[in-house]
Amino acid sequence: MRFVTSCFLVVLLACGVAGCAEEQVNYKVDMVAPSEFLLGPEDVLVVTVWKNQDLSREVAIRPDGMISMPLIGDVPAANLTANSLAKRIADRLTEYMASPIVSVQLKEVNSYFIYVLGEVPKPGKYSLKSYANVMQGISLGGGFTAFAKKNQIKVLRATSEGAGMKHQIEIPVHYDDILKGHAAVGNFYLRSGDVIVVP
Repeated sequence: MRFVTSCFLVVLLACGVAGCAEEQVNYKVDMVAPSEFLLGPEDVLVVTVWKNQDLSREVAIRPDGMISMPLIGDVPAANLTANSLAKRIADRLTEYMASPIVSVQLKEVNSYFIYVLGEVPKPGKYSLKSYANVMQGISLGGGFTAFAKKNQIKVLRATSEGAGMKHQIEIPVHYDDILKGHAAVGNFYLRSGDVIVVP
């Protein structure tokens, strides 16, 4: 599965509170859809080992990010591309056969989902089959209620630092500025697990 090349936008925002020292906040967001799809839990794969029907099978990625294969047992699959996973399986199979040829096809995309909460007509979890940006995510929730504060929207995102420690960031979304085309943080693409909060 291929998408348009990914890019990152780093936005520097100044603290708007009176008397507050200027503060810089960096937001790394995707302004175009990522170029490659990374596999995740619940995705369904078709693993084919050339000329070996017994080792070829359909598998689903477990919640722990692993798949189970004959001979080699559990193989980490989450956060890899299909091609990278095929290479990993082939490398493991070299212990049992000479020059195995492995292909991995993505049959079902189930790991890409977002949440839309707050002042929207249809809040909830949305499982998607293709990448969506913020405006598309809001539209999935049915737009806004009459009480929505459109310029105080936030996208909550779990991210990890170099040491692998996860933490949550809040990315501000100014709806009117996006419509006018001069938002500091634009209509960026959502990542799996992102939560759109409309106060």
